Amino acid sequence: MTPKQEQAMPDTLDTTVEILDALVGFETVSGRPTHGIIGYIQDYLAQHDIPSTLSFDEAKERANVFATIGPEIDGGVVLNGHTDVVPVEGQDWSSDPFKLTRKGDRLYGRGSVDMKGFLACVLALVPVFKAAPLTKPIHIAFTFDEETGGLGMPVLLESLSGFAYRPEVVIVGEPTQMKIVTGHKGGYEMRTEIKGQEAHSCDPRQGVSAITAAMKLISKIEEMNAQRAANPVGVLSTARLIPLSMSAR
Repeated sequence: MTPKQEQAMPDTLDTTVEILDALVGFETVSGRPTHGIIGYIQDYLAQHDIPSTLSFDEAKERANVFATIGPEIDGGVVLNGHTDVVPVEGQDWSSDPFKLTRKGDRLYGRGSVDMKGFLACVLALVPVFKAAPLTKPIHIAFTFDEETGGLGMPVLLESLSGFAYRPEVVIVGEPTQMKIVTGHKGGYEMRTEIKGQEAHSCDPRQGVSAITAAMKLISKIEEMNAQRAANPVGVLSTARLIPLSMSAR
């Protein structure tokens, strides 16, 4: 570590808590506008002379923020997190969920772990990153609406497609009990439409029931799930096929 980096380190924890306090204060429940928290992040980066770019949803109400520290070349690492949190309605909170509260050596607040804590850690280390003699870039990528389907990430990726350089590694700061997780289940959605053939009720054998066919397909999916559960192979042991969208007519 260089002397300049050592000088930047002592107050990092206090700075992290200070930033986390500000981030928790933004009620960024998924689907709500993100102007406040994104403005805060952009202003913080600007204070350290780090330019950032935004990519928006169609309504221009929610945004991703992306910034690069170091040389703008291929390679480097992306530090990725999301700014949204899940709702608090119907939950028994003993403190204001949108006000960071210290109890002993713990900090409580909606998103303090998932995952504004990581955002705060990344932002607090910006001075350290900037002081380091980086030969590869460190990218900061914070997205919106991860909790409701990762809606911000495709928007971010589309905006990054116009960049001249490509990152090499991504670290997603989701809580993992401080253990390195190298893989994660993904999802692939398909819509299945089953068409039947109408017939007179006096002789339904002349027709085809789309509902009956759909029932057979769902039953087959459940059979495949049972086979995977009984014969686990690596990460496939927890993979499931779930009927989400199917129409019969």
